[in-house]
Amino acid sequence: METLTTIFIVVTALAVVLQAALLLGMFLAMRKTNARVESLAEEVKTKALPTLDSAHALLTDIRPKLEMIADNLAETTSTIRNEVQRVDATVNDVVDRARLQVIRADDLLSRTLDRVEETSEIVHKTVVSPVRQFSGLIQGVTAGIEFLVGGRGRRNGRTRDARRPVPQDEMFI
Repeated sequence: METLTTIFIVVTALAVVLQAALLLGMFLAMRKTNARVESLAEEVKTKALPTLDSAHALLTDIRPKLEMIADNLAETTSTIRNEVQRVDATVNDVVDRARLQVIRADDLLSRTLDRVEETSEIVHKTVVSPVRQFSGLIQGVTAGIEFLVGGRGRRNGRTRDARRPVPQDEMFI
């Protein structure tokens, strides 16, 4: 059993030495990596920090201007919206008024045409019909006189048919 204990102690010692060697290797690798990271960090500081500082200064300088632009844009948008609403209301009012005027003009034209038609009927009843009746009466009297005086339809050697009768529609107008 003593050999077994000795083997166990030797294996344990080898494991501890191996572990120590691994830890030493990890320590050296970490130190080397840490040196590289510090070198990169220093390089980033020297290159990036001035850029970040200038970007920060630029943003600090531009911020009030951007806020003013945003405020102006909001105010302009509000003004444009109000003006568009006014124009829309005005256009709607003009369209409504134009529609009303078209309706009025249509009514006026309809009434005028109705009155012209009524006037035409009145003129026809009061002027044309009596003229036709009078013309018929005159033609009847003329025919009677021609018959009595002229020898049955003859006058100056012409017959009554040779005379061109005036059509009733051409009498007046």
